[in-house]
Amino acid sequence: MDRRDIHNKPGHAEKLAKESSDEADLSKEYMKIGDALVRMPYRKIKMVTFTNINKEELKDVSHAARLQYRLLLLDAVIKAWVNYAKGQISIIYNPVGADNIREKISLDDLISFLEHEGIHIDRNSMKERDFDYIEEFYSYAFNPKVIREHPPYGMSEEEWKVRKVKLEEEAKEAKEKKLEKFREWQKKYKEEHKDILADMQ
Repeated sequence: MDRRDIHNKPGHAEKLAKESSDEADLSKEYMKIGDALVRMPYRKIKMVTFTNINKEELKDVSHAARLQYRLLLLDAVIKAWVNYAKGQISIIYNPVGADNIREKISLDDLISFLEHEGIHIDRNSMKERDFDYIEEFYSYAFNPKVIREHPPYGMSEEEWKVRKVKLEEEAKEAKEKKLEKFREWQKKYKEEHKDILADMQ
């Protein structure tokens, strides 16, 4: 079905009106991070990993990559990995019953989709768990890197204290260089675009 036909489905206009109205439950989409209100499409979702996949069904690396792409085309699938070498498929998806307004899919529907693609799942070799979108996905992807507090494996507390100070100094120096580089670009831009900046004032 052409995806554009979804706008002609019965009830679609009413659904849009409800979501855009003042009565829409914004707490399902937004959360406070510091003083800012950030749009957060998901909270608690699911991650499932299928192991012991028959490599004959995955066929080859190219076929596995195409399968991963087809999984990502599903609206309710957030991330998917198809590992041909390990015979493993991992999927982060928005399950039926999740507290958000996004598209949802059940585990049975995911398995049916894979079977339609020629991949037969052994439910005994499957692991499903709750997946915290904010902690495990958003924070990891968008929060700035920080220097770890505890010493890494194989390093003593004293060695780590010395190394940590050096890392902090390097991070500070890199930040200053980055700012200096930006200031140089800003100055050069102002000189080259005096007419544009004059119009903006």
